[in-house]
Amino acid sequence: MNIRLTFLGAAQNVTGSRYLVQADGVKLLIDCGLYQERPFRERNWDDFPIPPAQLDAVLLTHAHVDHCGWLPKLVKEGFRGKVFCTSATAEIAQIVLLDSAHLQEEDAAYKKKRHQKEGRQGPHPYEPLYTAADAEACGPLYAPVRYAQPVAVAAGITATFHNAGHILGSAVIKLKIEQKGESRSLLFSGDVGRRDKPILRDPHLFREADYILLESTYGDRVHEPVEDVKDRLAEIVEETCRAGGNLVIPSFAIERSQELLYYLNDLFREKKICPLLAFLDSPMAVRVTEVFQNHPEMFDEQMKQRVRAGESPFDFPGLTMSRTTSQSKAINQIKGTVIIIAGSGMCTGGRIKHHLVNNISRPESTILFVGYQAVGTLGRHILEEPDEVRILGQKRPVRARIERIGGFSAHADREELLKWLGGMENHPRGLFLVHGEEEVCHKFAEFLRTKVPWEIAVPHYQQELKLD
Repeated sequence: MNIRLTFLGAAQNVTGSRYLVQADGVKLLIDCGLYQERPFRERNWDDFPIPPAQLDAVLLTHAHVDHCGWLPKLVKEGFRGKVFCTSATAEIAQIVLLDSAHLQEEDAAYKKKRHQKEGRQGPHPYEPLYTAADAEACGPLYAPVRYAQPVAVAAGITATFHNAGHILGSAVIKLKIEQKGESRSLLFSGDVGRRDKPILRDPHLFREADYILLESTYGDRVHEPVEDVKDRLAEIVEETCRAGGNLVIPSFAIERSQELLYYLNDLFREKKICPLLAFLDSPMAVRVTEVFQNHPEMFDEQMKQRVRAGESPFDFPGLTMSRTTSQSKAINQIKGTVIIIAGSGMCTGGRIKHHLVNNISRPESTILFVGYQAVGTLGRHILEEPDEVRILGQKRPVRARIERIGGFSAHADREELLKWLGGMENHPRGLFLVHGEEEVCHKFAEFLRTKVPWEIAVPHYQQELKLD
């Protein structure tokens, strides 16, 4: 077999997922993610190792920006092949890419203005990584696929997308490569979801694969039980209400925001929290919520029953979907306690920064984290509870209460990943741990070596392997 696999991202770090597969002249890229951790963001500006026009296709596991957010740059530099993904991923990815492009444009303009004021020069010309026009150019390239239906992506190579249970439309991709009467299967986990979570079906289990690329974001820990999430959320809402401050929740626009609305709807309906105004202050999250409503076929049975009964967990009394900048600014004029769900989830950009500016120095307010905070992000820094943080170019004292609910995570933890691997009936030739911080990957590898008799490796950035 003549197969080469190169790890171009999410190798001993969490974001920037990109894996180049080359077989008999065919070149495929599995995921095309943006780096978000501060120490690795410079890689977003690097050239692709081969001319993008030579790529035959891109396959996306899902529409989170760290898995799809580099696609406009690839297209800008000459890629014109198909982008295979589920229909929900295609719809959400286009929303994500346009949002990312606008942030890139705003960030470039803001930095130019700030650096000119400070009399210094940044590391790049004051131009965005890509523009909204570059993001728009990705639209015609999507080639939607259905779960469990093999599709020919290149000569001698088929791909089958299976439900990953992570976000709407997310998939584990099984690549089958046939050469001269032999075949090899490569399994790209993307991000593996959790069992028994609301809204989506559980992740698909696999019986065999020759090589597995497995995410390890939470490979060193075990989450809080899912059933405890709602009760803990109710406690934090009530405590913040009594204190008279605001509850500010940095949230990913995809899945996490919808899950928060799902739980808040239950809590209000069951009268477990006091009546409050709640704001989904993220135009992207609002648009993604509409995509959710268009894909009931991807819901789990409990969610389908709600839909059939005419209930919408994404709409309840007191909830406002804030689309415009003026609507967002108006939230800060409201007296009393409100719940503010805003992006981005790691506080790397978007409206959440402005809400943090207005609340992080208020002892009566609460900043609640419900998602993973990568090393080097503002969210991770706040979670470590420093005396002060730099937001929008100014240092601000941290006086708000900082809380975290781990059970919200859409990533499988150590035990859940082990259970996911437990469906394997064959002996894989290799298991590669990706999409995790360096220390976490190595800890997870040590743990797995006590559980399975497989060859386990933690690849490094730009490592190229020949698969036999």
